[in-house]
Amino acid sequence: HCFTCGKDLKALTRLARGLAQQGIHVLRFDMRGIGGSQGQFDQSNFTTNLIDLTAAIETATETLGPVSTLIGHSFGGAASLAIAGQIDSSPLPETRWRAIKTIVSIASPSDTQHLATLLTRMNPSIEVEGQGMVEIGGRQWSITTQMIDDFRSHQLDRAIAQIDCPTLLFHSPVDQTVPYQEATRIIELMRPSMPQTDDPTALPASSLITLSAADHLLVSHPADVELVTQMTAAFIKRHAC
Repeated sequence: HCFTCGKDLKALTRLARGLAQQGIHVLRFDMRGIGGSQGQFDQSNFTTNLIDLTAAIETATETLGPVSTLIGHSFGGAASLAIAGQIDSSPLPETRWRAIKTIVSIASPSDTQHLATLLTRMNPSIEVEGQGMVEIGGRQWSITTQMIDDFRSHQLDRAIAQIDCPTLLFHSPVDQTVPYQEATRIIELMRPSMPQTDDPTALPASSLITLSAADHLLVSHPADVELVTQMTAAFIKRHAC
């Protein structure tokens, strides 16, 4: 899920149910400090997101079977991309990582630094006083300097450049939260990992589907979620099953 959303975001719930109806098992979960999960949001950061996603992969593997696909929305998409780019250096058992065959990214950024910049612009006192409140989605959230510092410390672009499994991106050219250019940058970053071969059947590193007129949370037009669901299901069945 996105930075402050949660697993029960309407679009994500519809996506998960749609995939389940097509025989694809799905685990939705809340990052710490969000929704039904324990912990404090202002003590979370991108590092804890990656820890939580790793724990979710382990849990899903133990209860549902090997995890073949990671699907992430917005900042959750960034976490999925980061995990995919760290497979070779992951502390998880190799068999669990090697089961991951595809990544689906929905309206995701190509770095984590931009969020740190956005949050400090919304409330400059965060860096001055060590903590500050910002309004996101009609709610007040406590943002701390440890969170900002962590966002600035990650090099997501390097991880993206290491992804070597098929990746499907969805993004809207009118997204007001994460610009469309972030999706095109992800594709550019992945070019070094594209198969260097003359074989016309070789899998491309990434594909981008443009969601015309869609908003960041995919709530304005219900058909957008249906499109994402159908294309994601087809993508998984083609490359991960």
